Amino acid sequence: MFEGLFSPQHLLIILAVALFVFGPKKLPELGQGLGKGIRSFKDSMKAATEEPEKIDRPAATTNTASSSTPNEAK
Repeated sequence: MFEGLFSPQHLLIILAVALFVFGPKKLPELGQGLGKGIRSFKDSMKAATEEPEKIDRPAATTNTASSSTPNEAK
C-alpha cells in the first residue's frame, strides 16, 4: 500500500502542498523547529543508552531505628 510513497515525484507534491498550506515564510521556521526537536530526541536517546549508570537516582537510605527488630530493642 505504501510502496514507493516517498519517490521524488511524491516528495515534490508533498512539498508543494506544504508550501501552499503554510506559506513561504513559515515553512523554514517549521523545518528548523522540527530539526531541533529531532536533534534533541536523538541526544536524549543517546544519553539514556550510553550512560545509564550516570543517571541521578536517589540513594537508598537505611534508617537504623527501623532496621532493628522490636525484640532486640528490649
